[in-house]
Amino acid sequence: MKLATAPVRPLIAVGAGLAAVGTAALLGLPSLVKAPETRLAAAASAPPEGAYWHTRVLTQRIGPRQMGSGANRYWVVEQALSEDWTAPDGKAWFGYRKPGAYPKSAADRKAWRRDGSPAKWTRTADGQVVKLSTEPDKGHVGPVRGNDDQFFLAGQKLTYDEVQRLPADPNALKSWLTEAARVSRVKQNDVDQYITGALPGMLYQLPAPKNVRAAAYQALLTMPAVHSQGESKDSRGRAGAALSIDHPQVVQKNGLTINEKSEMIVDTGTMLLLSESRMTTISGKLSLNETSIQTMLEVGWTNAAPAVPALP
Repeated sequence: MKLATAPVRPLIAVGAGLAAVGTAALLGLPSLVKAPETRLAAAASAPPEGAYWHTRVLTQRIGPRQMGSGANRYWVVEQALSEDWTAPDGKAWFGYRKPGAYPKSAADRKAWRRDGSPAKWTRTADGQVVKLSTEPDKGHVGPVRGNDDQFFLAGQKLTYDEVQRLPADPNALKSWLTEAARVSRVKQNDVDQYITGALPGMLYQLPAPKNVRAAAYQALLTMPAVHSQGESKDSRGRAGAALSIDHPQVVQKNGLTINEKSEMIVDTGTMLLLSESRMTTISGKLSLNETSIQTMLEVGWTNAAPAVPALP
């Protein structure tokens, strides 16, 4: 998870037994204004299975604009590798590397060859300044500053033990997230969207137990914007359950209508997210510069120390 972008609001935390007590206990939590932090007593959590909770994610996106010129225009796929290592005490490290861009399709490769097979691009076909290369960069890795030694979920700060004690019942988990939305002062009409946006991260970003991840997946299936799409495979041939998420429509002042849709593939054996793609249409037409896919190459505990991401 990208702790550098985490919220800075104080935490209203949960303790043991929320799956059993449900909404009634949640409503007793103080607000952000009245109390900085509340901890509830609970039994000891299971120890971590490694030194770090680790995620390795490959992001690929088309665009933002075509390269080349004249009849030799083509789409290029940009790539980025990101890795996160988070210790049980909340301290985190982040690694980033660009593996190199490449022409999107066979037709794009032909146009790229006609364009002289450039290894670098400084301008797009319409003259916009860019900095792209087919060669990988050196990458970097370093500690995340200012994360306050915490994990983050739905605007809340959690310790490792509190992550372990998140509700393992889908209804209780939704109740917890509903209360998190209230504490974060989310408008009532936006609560479902807030919950839907928080649940996918529980399938890979947090070191939550498998039964909590299963509750997050089951809760997702009950959300109004989420639709089951049967079985599917990700770009690496891994099989899982496919879900689609319809995001709120945005109508701009110029009359253009923007619709965004996400598609996820979940390994229901491990209850981990395999991939998530996002597609944007503008007034019914696909906007390629807003199309991207994230592939979770690795998710889980590791004892390997943080290092510059290796090429895929």
